[in-house]
Amino acid sequence: MDRISEVLFGLIMVLTCTSTISVVTADRIQIRTMLIGALGCNLAWGIIDAGMYLMARLHEQGRNILMLRAAREASAPEAAQAAIAGALPPLLASVLTQEQLELMRQKLRQLPEPPMRPSLTKKDWVGAVAVCLLVFLSTLPVAIPFMLTNDARLALRVSNAIAIVMLFLCGYLFGRHAGLRPWLSGLSSVAIGSVLVLVAIALGG
Repeated sequence: MDRISEVLFGLIMVLTCTSTISVVTADRIQIRTMLIGALGCNLAWGIIDAGMYLMARLHEQGRNILMLRAAREASAPEAAQAAIAGALPPLLASVLTQEQLELMRQKLRQLPEPPMRPSLTKKDWVGAVAVCLLVFLSTLPVAIPFMLTNDARLALRVSNAIAIVMLFLCGYLFGRHAGLRPWLSGLSSVAIGSVLVLVAIALGG
């Protein structure tokens, strides 16, 4: 879901730029300036997203360390079981028996001593780079038509068609993972994305 959201944000930002092009008066320099601005904006967003990803990884690791310590250092087994249940999704925690929670507590006590504080691993940094590239590269298909032809009208139509397909695919995937009707979710994504682009343009974005 996080990756789908990042692609959607990137698409909406680049569409905000391409949708303001006047196919009648725009010249090659104006289009080139727009493309540089749109891609630069999405590169910046990708870097910010990568930073947020690293912060989320630190939070997740820190939360796991705190949960493990709470389960280990609890004054009574019941308190440790409550800490374990609190760290689980509510639906899953609601179906676990006290015996199952106690088994989890014992298994957690057998784990190696956790580190004093969370830290980023090589895998986390690779993931951050992947997030940045995903946000940036996912917007290139929308910009490529303007690089391949001098006909601004044709480029804009092809670019918009590509954007509509990508918005639909994001919505379709969201629907599949969320248990919604994928086709309806895809069409809703196109509609909502179009409205958000119009709002951004109207507000000067």
